Amino acid sequence: MNAPLESAATSAQNLPRNQILALMPSRIREVANAAMDRKDVIALWFGEPDLPTPDFIVEAAVDAMRAGKTKYSHNLGIAPLRAALATYLNDLHRPPAPIDTQRIAVTSSGVSALMLAAQNLLDPGDEAVVLTPHWPNIGEIPRILNAQLATVPLQLRDGLWRLDLDRLLDAITAKTKVVWINSPNNPTGFVLDQASQRAVLERCRKLGAWLVSDEVYSRLYFAGDPAKPVAPSFLDLAHAEDRLVVVNSFSKAWAMTGWRLGWLVTPNGWDRLLPNVIEYNTSCATEFAQYAAIVALQRGERFVAQSVARYRAARDLVAQLLSAAPRVRAPNPQAAFYSFFAIEGERDSLALAKRLVNEIGVGLAPGIAFGPEGEGHLRMCFAAEPATLRTALERLVTALEAR
Repeated sequence: MNAPLESAATSAQNLPRNQILALMPSRIREVANAAMDRKDVIALWFGEPDLPTPDFIVEAAVDAMRAGKTKYSHNLGIAPLRAALATYLNDLHRPPAPIDTQRIAVTSSGVSALMLAAQNLLDPGDEAVVLTPHWPNIGEIPRILNAQLATVPLQLRDGLWRLDLDRLLDAITAKTKVVWINSPNNPTGFVLDQASQRAVLERCRKLGAWLVSDEVYSRLYFAGDPAKPVAPSFLDLAHAEDRLVVVNSFSKAWAMTGWRLGWLVTPNGWDRLLPNVIEYNTSCATEFAQYAAIVALQRGERFVAQSVARYRAARDLVAQLLSAAPRVRAPNPQAAFYSFFAIEGERDSLALAKRLVNEIGVGLAPGIAFGPEGEGHLRMCFAAEPATLRTALERLVTALEAR
């Protein structure tokens, strides 16, 4: 008679620590996993282009594999890729002082870069200030490390997502350990302008807070120089001694989501200790993928420019068709490839996303996945063919009209 009680007690003792138990499950995955195998669903829930990785990048990886580049590499990445990244970043941003290879670390994905930054900076009980709505990982990574989150919401005004800069600056206090900025922002497409970046950097300098800037969508920017568009970056302003860590990835701009390759730009001195942290996470990034990334940087500008033009056209198509839908409020994003829109009267975005999958075969991400401030919204990834987007939007508009 005692066996079931003993079994239950043993099960309870075998559970992971409280911080893991408290992690929020991915609401995007909750919707997607239930319908991922359905052929009738137009899947626009994940943040990735529908295009495959360009052939010239794939061929570089194949060549590297055939040349035996299938071994462990340096913890910080192979020297040629770090040099290529330094050239790329210095050309793109013209920083106050050139970025040298000692400040660059290649990581096994942009997500890994975010985790490495957090592991290097956050102790249990530390406070991280985060803009919301935010990509789920940005909120949950500090929680895994027992840190506390203070949130500053973006606000929807005059058809655009905007930041109350004074509110953010007031939230950065003497107890703030890290300020976490994702710009261009996932899911809203909000972009922090250079003047606001300067104010945030000065505030962090004054109080000794660290600044982690997630700039994964920086090349998918719909303003600026048409020849080489790039969103405003803290790299345009910061010196090598500043408490700034910049996160980036090959996933979005070069259609390399499955390659799991990212990078960090760090302050001076991190090259002495960061290899240890990387060693105990992933040891190193995949060697042949790194050789392919060199080619992406050196030959990929045409592909990036074509992608940005494609996403801009897709953004405009989505805005045009959503504007015809009843009860829809759809701000035009400044960057990235998401429409983050609200439907009047819908307050349970998870239930709505599930219903849309089941009833009309359109897969969208629920706004609640991006924090409480995202509730009532849906996120559509528009990095897809125009015909696919048009079909999905026609289904959505028809369903809303019927309701």
